[in-house]
Amino acid sequence: MPLKHILGADHVVVTVRDLDAAAKAWAAIGFTMSPRGTHSPHLGTGNYTTMFGEDYLELLGVLTETDQNKPTRDFLAKREGIERTAFTTDDAAGGAAELKARGLEPLGPVHFGRPVDLPGGGTGEAKFNVFRWPLDQNPGGMRIFACQHLTRDTVWIPEIMTHANGAKRIARIEILTADPKAAAEKMAGLIDEPATETPDGWRVPSGGKRADFRFYDAETFSALYPAAVREGAASEGAVALVIATDDLAKAAKASGGIAHGEETVSVPAARVNGVIVSFVPH
Repeated sequence: MPLKHILGADHVVVTVRDLDAAAKAWAAIGFTMSPRGTHSPHLGTGNYTTMFGEDYLELLGVLTETDQNKPTRDFLAKREGIERTAFTTDDAAGGAAELKARGLEPLGPVHFGRPVDLPGGGTGEAKFNVFRWPLDQNPGGMRIFACQHLTRDTVWIPEIMTHANGAKRIARIEILTADPKAAAEKMAGLIDEPATETPDGWRVPSGGKRADFRFYDAETFSALYPAAVREGAASEGAVALVIATDDLAKAAKASGGIAHGEETVSVPAARVNGVIVSFVPH
């Protein structure tokens, strides 16, 4: 029975050790960053976001140690980078119940919020309900969870949705693994989407018109990205984001990335917290 309450990739969480420095690094490659946010005390984290049409990127840092952020701290003990991907859910409680019906024990739902500085002055609040797949259900080493937005107008703020690099949406989340087929089939089983083999790896759609997951082995990944781009990237796990831009020349100029392949400009992982950021035409 398909999952009714999972609606495709919502946002990608890039976990960082120095939140303010990370925001400057991502702004330097052409992204407009939101004001810094602070989550509810039981989460103990802060963030910056960079918003697109339906999805977004989140830079996440630990401000205070809590039980809720232990998995993030464990990740940061090893490296910075893409820790997890969120799916949009229209009903966090319903989505968690669907996982339980399949014999999985979800974490949550958990409710939290964060203050938001509004462009016209004053402060609003962004509110969310989230649940997580069990921590050991992490295809290719990337954790997954689902996010129900209760106040979309305080997250998708028009004034922060235009980017110097022309970014419009997340096109792909790329995961490096020794066994791309097994990792793709694992993801497919967790979210009820098909895993299909491609000429260079395996693809799993996240749902609807949202981002795809792509799974590669080290040999294929080396063929896709020059050594200068791979510098600073992890040897496994979610290591690259492909961003659709409305103007590749604008993206190249704003990001200072390296042109390679057919219509691709990539920013080396060493510049942005261990994440390869590639731009392709929208």
